Amino acid sequence: MRWTCGLLAALAVCALLGGAAGCGTGDAHERETTVPTSPVGTLGDEMDEDGRLFREVGAKGAPAVAIEIQPDSAGGWDVRLTVRNFRFSPAGSRTVPVAGRGVARLYVDGRAVARLRTAEYRLAGRLVPRGTHHVTARLYADDGTVWAVHHKPVESTADITASGSAAEG
Repeated sequence: MRWTCGLLAALAVCALLGGAAGCGTGDAHERETTVPTSPVGTLGDEMDEDGRLFREVGAKGAPAVAIEIQPDSAGGWDVRLTVRNFRFSPAGSRTVPVAGRGVARLYVDGRAVARLRTAEYRLAGRLVPRGTHHVTARLYADDGTVWAVHHKPVESTADITASGSAAEG
């Protein structure tokens, strides 16, 4: 009978703690990836050119991005993003918006060319033909909405000029 009292006491502790102590539930990994259910920003009516809704956040503490592009020795372009109040989400992240997290999309002259989960990228020379081009990095939440402040997407654009023939890369 003694073991019954011990087992009942252990089950009671697990019930009171909601499994937070483990109690053999095997859900420790699930708790690690739990995302707060509080809303993040406000969905607006505005959309980007791909039809993705803006997720409006206040200017204080909002994500920000800057872009720097340099030609590389192989005929392509090295793209470096500097972000503030933003973290890149790893592949396989839940598609739930979390404040200051997500991916960046890279556009050349308004055409999407890459989805970035890191701050560095090599833009192939074949994507930038001869002439002047606008390269834009825009920040997105994990649910695909556009981070926005004052009804404008959080983005940065750099102009680059490709001279001569573009190298395959």
